[in-house]
Amino acid sequence: MKQNIYDDQRFFEKYSQMDRSRKGLAGAGEWKTLEKLLPDFNGKRVLDLGCGYGWHCQYAIEHGAKSVTGVDISEKMLTVAKEKTDARIHYIHQAIEDVSFDANAFDIVISSLAFHYIESFERIVEKVSSCLIPNGEFVFSVEHPVFTANGSQDWHYDEQGNIAHFPVDRYYFEGERTANFLGEAVIKYHKTLTTYLNGLIQGGFEITGVVEPQPAADLLLTVPGMKDELRRPMMLILSSRKK
Repeated sequence: MKQNIYDDQRFFEKYSQMDRSRKGLAGAGEWKTLEKLLPDFNGKRVLDLGCGYGWHCQYAIEHGAKSVTGVDISEKMLTVAKEKTDARIHYIHQAIEDVSFDANAFDIVISSLAFHYIESFERIVEKVSSCLIPNGEFVFSVEHPVFTANGSQDWHYDEQGNIAHFPVDRYYFEGERTANFLGEAVIKYHKTLTTYLNGLIQGGFEITGVVEPQPAADLLLTVPGMKDELRRPMMLILSSRKK
């Protein structure tokens, strides 16, 4: 099932108030970690799957990319992206599952927190491999399998309302979960770490980096509740190279 909750007006208004929406990359707790894994964009053709507001597309252009294509299913997200980012970026309003490109169309494919909205990771890998040049780079972030396993994506609280622990359950049972995100019910797809890693390996990619990012030090000091994010991994970042 293709997800497009970002075009729901109520959800979009809530999302637009998040730090990562208002402040861009500086407001994303995982950004400093992801940035270290990104390849050299200079002179490269870049594809961003699930580009959202286009922050990563803009970053690629600012770091010398020859061309950047951003794909997103949300018309509202792309409207903001076109207002905020460089006119040299080409945006495509289409689901990741449906988009298609010629062979060897891109040197680098990136994605930020989009693939957990898509059921099959194997098909994503096939799609990326089909349009990426040999030795091309594929770098992406997703919600961590520990974070997606139980489904609710919320803490368990004690009788006083304090955080007790984070639930992890049904880990090996992949598939649809209903998460509570910004007070709304959102469909996501849980996948195990094995699925992500073996999906890349079996899809013809060499894994070059695996990181479970922690919040940046400045966010730990300035954002309320951020220290609790050290109690369990929320995100997973993988970098790879097509053989």
